[in-house]
Amino acid sequence: MLLLAVALTAYLVGVRRHSTRGSWPRYRTTLWIAGLICLGAAWIGPLASAAHSGFTAHMGVHLLLGMLGPLLLVLAAPVTLALRTLPPRNARAVSRVLRSPPVRVLTHPVVAAVLNAGGLWVLYTTDLFALMHAAPTVHVLVHAHVFLAGLVFTAAMIGPDPNPHRASFRTRAVVLVLFIAAHSILGRWLYGHPPIGVDPEDARAGAQLMFYGGEVIDLALLVLLFTGWYPGSRARSRFLPRNPSRPSRNPSRPSRDTLADRASDPRGRELSPP
Repeated sequence: MLLLAVALTAYLVGVRRHSTRGSWPRYRTTLWIAGLICLGAAWIGPLASAAHSGFTAHMGVHLLLGMLGPLLLVLAAPVTLALRTLPPRNARAVSRVLRSPPVRVLTHPVVAAVLNAGGLWVLYTTDLFALMHAAPTVHVLVHAHVFLAGLVFTAAMIGPDPNPHRASFRTRAVVLVLFIAAHSILGRWLYGHPPIGVDPEDARAGAQLMFYGGEVIDLALLVLLFTGWYPGSRARSRFLPRNPSRPSRNPSRPSRDTLADRASDPRGRELSPP
């Protein structure tokens, strides 16, 4: 609860500071709050409690913590908000972190997809699933990995925030299709091969939730990825940045929420290409 409260407060303070420059899109604030609600439901409350003994509830936590929550948080563009509202010195520090070699490696679509999908395969095909329910420390570490891997993967695929290491559209599209395939195969595999100690009926219900629920979120990722690439889409400017290599159709009225605008901001200048 403390982590969620800090995340909410920090974002709202950033929105308040941004008001001196102009209004921050309300839908992004709504997305941030909705993402935190997903994390809260996965960490605290009846669903989180039921996940300790029920596989279907566990899968509900997985969808909220590793897929839907990260998607909503990424679309809220927290890095853009930070670069616009932090003091210049702190904004430059954030920029240096984004340009660092470790971030370049972690945010590469292939690495992010392996950490995300590979971690799930390790969790459900080894003794790690039983161990996480027996050891609280392992339980926390697994949840942290599921969330962070989902967050990094989503940001690498369709993140609206400035990303100096963003891969090409073709690379992201291929990786996303392969990730969806790996996620779907895992759902089918769990339907017939439940983890040790899980009731077969509960396992089948959980596998169906993972398969169909994951398909909906994966479809949303695909739509957002192609929306950000297709130059004629009107919806692109709301959630995703324009491709900086493509000139605006109306240069006299650029969108304030585009990647080019954020890169030209004095506090995010280091993110602009040399």
